[in-house]
Amino acid sequence: MSRLAFPSRGLYAITREGYPDSDRLAEAVRGAIRGGAVAVQYRAKAAADPLSEAGRLLAVCRAAGVPLIVNDNVDLAARLEADGVHLGKGDLALEKARRILGADAIIGVSCYDSPERAVQAAAAGADYVAFGRFFSSRTKSAAPCARLETLHGARRRLPVPIVAIGGITPENGGSLLQAGAGLLAVIEGVFGEDDPELAARRFQPLFELAE
Repeated sequence: MSRLAFPSRGLYAITREGYPDSDRLAEAVRGAIRGGAVAVQYRAKAAADPLSEAGRLLAVCRAAGVPLIVNDNVDLAARLEADGVHLGKGDLALEKARRILGADAIIGVSCYDSPERAVQAAAAGADYVAFGRFFSSRTKSAAPCARLETLHGARRRLPVPIVAIGGITPENGGSLLQAGAGLLAVIEGVFGEDDPELAARRFQPLFELAE
């Protein structure tokens, strides 16, 4: 099955730990997509059976025509035949991930607050870059802060989609889009809510206003 392309704009929903089972997680992802998520990242640091759980999510995403990205784990992405992988500073090098996953895989790279890292990643073949955290975040509480100025500069220099992450809400996300981000990556603001579909819908006016 051919992989999907990564979108240039919209809500990028990233899963969180804590769901009691894969059925509940799959339903939450289904709701987020109904609410407008244009991409989903499977992030599970302590899942008992990540291949099975991610497989459920891939089926949900495939049915909706939304790409599923695996956080950190290139081997899992390859075994699953997911649409791609997201790499942080301590993960496998982009070039090695590309050799394993193939030319059509989506590869995203965390760039924190470094435009230089982003330029290098794009030149090496990254399909998107992510900056953050921008706001206080339970998931990324120890991550260094990123600045709006970084997004301004990145928009002028980069030919790939730009993702902002870290404590993003419907109340503060508009400033990131205005500064140059095309996608807002959200974990708690979607999956930390009782109704992921409604939570995702609350972000949609931000993208309409930024057009």
